[in-house]
Amino acid sequence: MSSYGKTIESFTLFFRIFNLRRKNKFSRKRHQERSKSRSAQSGRRGRRTDQRPKGPVALEKLISFLYRQGSMVGFKQLTKEFDLPRSHRKDFREQLAGLCQRNLIVCPEAKQYGINKKEFPSGIITINPRGFGFVIPDNADLNEGRDFFVSPRNIGPARHGDHVLLQLLNKKRGRLETRVVMVLKRGSARLAGTFIKGDPGKVIPQDKRFPFSIIVSPRKVHNAGDGEAVVVEIDDFQSEQGRVTGHIVEVLGDPLRAGIQMKMVISQFNLAQKFTPEVLAEADKISEKVEVTEDRDDLRHVLHITIDGETARDFDDGVAIVADKSGFTLYVSIADVSHYVTPDSALDKEAYKRGTSVYFPTGVLPMLPERLSNGLCSLNPDEDRYAFTAILEFDHQGKRLKSRFRKSVIRSKARMTYTLVKKIVVDREKETCDQYKELLNPLKMMAELGRLLEKRRMKRGSIGFDMPEAGIIINEHDQVENIVRRQRNLAHKIIEEFMLAANEAVAEAFARRHFPALYRIHEKPDELKVAAFAEFLQGLGYQVPREEISPKWFNRILSQARGGPREYIISNLLLRAMQQARYSPENVGHFGLAAAYYTHFTSPIRRYPDLMVHRALQALITSGKPPVSLGRLKVAGEFLSSRERTATEAEWAMVDRLKVLFMADKTGESFQAIISGVSSFGLFIELIDIFVNGAVSMAELSEDYFHFDEKQHRLLGERGKIYQIGDFVRVRLVRVDMQRYKLDFVVDEAG
Repeated sequence: MSSYGKTIESFTLFFRIFNLRRKNKFSRKRHQERSKSRSAQSGRRGRRTDQRPKGPVALEKLISFLYRQGSMVGFKQLTKEFDLPRSHRKDFREQLAGLCQRNLIVCPEAKQYGINKKEFPSGIITINPRGFGFVIPDNADLNEGRDFFVSPRNIGPARHGDHVLLQLLNKKRGRLETRVVMVLKRGSARLAGTFIKGDPGKVIPQDKRFPFSIIVSPRKVHNAGDGEAVVVEIDDFQSEQGRVTGHIVEVLGDPLRAGIQMKMVISQFNLAQKFTPEVLAEADKISEKVEVTEDRDDLRHVLHITIDGETARDFDDGVAIVADKSGFTLYVSIADVSHYVTPDSALDKEAYKRGTSVYFPTGVLPMLPERLSNGLCSLNPDEDRYAFTAILEFDHQGKRLKSRFRKSVIRSKARMTYTLVKKIVVDREKETCDQYKELLNPLKMMAELGRLLEKRRMKRGSIGFDMPEAGIIINEHDQVENIVRRQRNLAHKIIEEFMLAANEAVAEAFARRHFPALYRIHEKPDELKVAAFAEFLQGLGYQVPREEISPKWFNRILSQARGGPREYIISNLLLRAMQQARYSPENVGHFGLAAAYYTHFTSPIRRYPDLMVHRALQALITSGKPPVSLGRLKVAGEFLSSRERTATEAEWAMVDRLKVLFMADKTGESFQAIISGVSSFGLFIELIDIFVNGAVSMAELSEDYFHFDEKQHRLLGERGKIYQIGDFVRVRLVRVDMQRYKLDFVVDEAG
């Protein structure tokens, strides 16, 4: 089920990912030149802890050994480990003393040595196709939750996804630079890619963060055909020789099919595709019996309905409304997953490991087995179901007066779709209204309350993004038939407002009682990014409010752009200035929603954080004893935020692939586009009608010699030609790169 909050968050993450990807589509040459320049200057500024002290033992070997020991090590043990003769021991003592003096190792006792963990953090490395990397530290406190930068020359033997040990180096542009000391654990040894037949054959990884081919001998090709998508397992990784060998473990098939692309994405992001027999057996043993017990309210008499998309298979939220003289009583009933999934069970452990369901246009990878997600935990019509209900009372202006939360048993009266609700509430289509007479008044009241809630939310400053979304249509031949704009109507807004209201009420209940729980937080934007955004807007002639940065500040910017040709681009740039929403036990509010309290309560079928919130809420209203410690909540928040990021990246990667498949037969065609970005490498464009993006290389802009104006996001031609972000331009598709999933265009002057 979508929500306004999820829209803001997913688009924020998308544009972060998209902005990074599109910068990677051009040559590495400029980056390499800059790296050389920075390397030459780096000795003159910042902290230099990367200088290797001279001694008989390489620093990497010494630190690696101390790290593996995990405790203090004596001098004799060290000399034995490195097989040092007596003639080298004096130099070794001096080396150790120097390292202690520089605080790289700790020496609390004579002849006892250990690693300084603050100087040598560990974490998972993400490598950019341009060669550099980022590491999110295992201990977020070491860098205040920010990642570490690793330049190409300091990555060493690491590859994307490895768990690595780092050494802190310089501080550049507010970010700590590091180098890889050792690989603690290799990431996935299996990669999806395209098999190229030969003697030997090779597999070209689809993920450009692995900038190498895997050599496959003829006896290890597993009957793969030339050009087929395969999964290859790496046998040997020899970084010094630059040779990687492996064997094919699975032949996926024709990469031009949408379903095969889904399999490749699943492999690329190492997503769980099947449930273990233990998990399935546990799900099969669950009783289907639903009964009203002392700890549950019987709400089967309350007229609940579900409202979802036409293709939805799981219905995890039902809503009901009652109106009287004092206002409205809203029931938001959420499937009680916590009744079936108990802590530390096989189901629970698997759900936590997945973190979230992953949705593709071609299918879904559910967080829970189908018996739960589409069966026992789906609020199907005319079936008794366990639920957790938020009962919220509002006055006639939409102000929340009271809230209470109860375990319940409900019985949905109807499975409605957004289209049906629109026909009833907006279009007032007679035939549909006659068919659903019993629901006319409830739906009318829901529409009224939904408008009131939206009005109050916007008045307090909630940012009013209205970004178009692409809907990808797959035909019966497993091909992309069309890409269309997803339609949103009043029915979508009703459900979004009700879910937001329930989430805020639950979060406020936790905060008022100082009860440990997992919040959904969205921190204030980075001031430097906002300043750069404001400077650019002023260059375009927009009035930038002179006031403290707040959601209302962003709304004033959006209101100036709304309805104009640059609205889409201004919204994109604004989103890129935003922080990324995440899960945390520390309530700092939700900036985008202008909400002091916010959490995720409404989708425990597909989000593990919601399941944790349900358990905490039940403890709050019964025992008053938190089910999870604050420390475990912090760890869970970091892990589940990372799982969400992975799922979102996978979903957008799949969309990008399908867009490229859709354009595969359109080479030579001309399209109307808008310039969505400008760099020293060229232009980035978005097609107006079909939600497809691509690039125009600087080399293709032959009508003038251009200079890059970074501050104003434009290219200035020496003969007067200007390409500015937000300008409309006619482009022609000249190349579809199925290996890199990118589209190359040229400016179509004839168009």
